[in-house]
Amino acid sequence: MTGTELARRALPQRLGTRIKRTFGAWGVFFEGFLKHPVMVGSIIPSSRFTIAKMLDPVDWDECRLFVEYGPGVGTFCQPVLDKLRRDGALIVIDTNPMFIDYLRKTIADSRFTAVLGSAENVREIIREHGHEHADYVLSGLPFSTLPDGVGPAIAKATHEALRPGGAFLVYQFSARARDFMARHFKRIDHGFEALNIPPCRLYWGWKDSPDES
Repeated sequence: MTGTELARRALPQRLGTRIKRTFGAWGVFFEGFLKHPVMVGSIIPSSRFTIAKMLDPVDWDECRLFVEYGPGVGTFCQPVLDKLRRDGALIVIDTNPMFIDYLRKTIADSRFTAVLGSAENVREIIREHGHEHADYVLSGLPFSTLPDGVGPAIAKATHEALRPGGAFLVYQFSARARDFMARHFKRIDHGFEALNIPPCRLYWGWKDSPDES
């Protein structure tokens, strides 16, 4: 391999390192998007308006375990930890080792756990960490671009992982996620946040309590 070819192959890595040094968390997020656009879905993190509206229905007094899929650089993590009870837990799951490594280095909270893995395995993951069910699961995964079968599998696994009365919180740029959710969640509330780039759809799928089934 020639020196020119080696330099060409090393260019994306040098560019990513420069972006991270210059822009911090945003640089890490941008590099993650460049490497895995299908899984990240957006070029910049969610806005504070999206975060506030998405988390508004959560009953924090009753939340012992909050799970997030695709946390990226932790845009939702600190807002969740700020509201989470002292004996609660936040588990985030991502398939991107760069994001998981970043979160483990930057979030120092005993209630926080970052797991390298797939949302399809959420039930096994929460049990491995000493929990039977999650109270709330948040997802910003781009359902419309996930490989065939992955979206439905995640929606099914999430419904099974939630306690009765819990909810699946989803923010998306398309309505496809709602189709997957509707197969398992009878009640789905919806909203819209224009103050986000791009504007996004919000969904809250509620798992029936035993007396509602």
